[in-house]
Amino acid sequence: MRFLGVDFGGRRLGLALSDATGLIARPWRTIAAAASPAASAEAVAALLAGAGAAPEAAEVGAIVVGLPRRLNGDDTDQTAPARAFAAALADRTGRPVHLQDERLTSREAESRLARTEPDWRARKAHIDAMAAGIILQDFLDGRPPEPAGDPA
Repeated sequence: MRFLGVDFGGRRLGLALSDATGLIARPWRTIAAAASPAASAEAVAALLAGAGAAPEAAEVGAIVVGLPRRLNGDDTDQTAPARAFAAALADRTGRPVHLQDERLTSREAESRLARTEPDWRARKAHIDAMAAGIILQDFLDGRPPEPAGDPA
């Protein structure tokens, strides 16, 4: 099953897609956030429905949304909007939506991008999608292995 990863933010949403086997995540794109979590969920749902989407986006079977937390595990000011976004996204797409701890993913994304792109302005354009890829990969790595098929 293919997964969509989302790094939810007040200004931008980073998006990542997994491969068809659900093992490897890759950054996909960044889109502008809408005025509310529900409106942002509508924009992502429209994207998955084919409005300018990559062909593999139509194959997404489940969605993973990063859940902002402080280092000590407490909620941040973005935790409630991220939960509202995830609920609206599940409602709009009819797909299961999972929440994944996203602590330090933006820092890790910045660090990875800094190795190949010295200009911080250029990195800024890709950081949200890279963070979504990290969130999604963390989720995929933490899933139990799929049961092996029947050896007919």
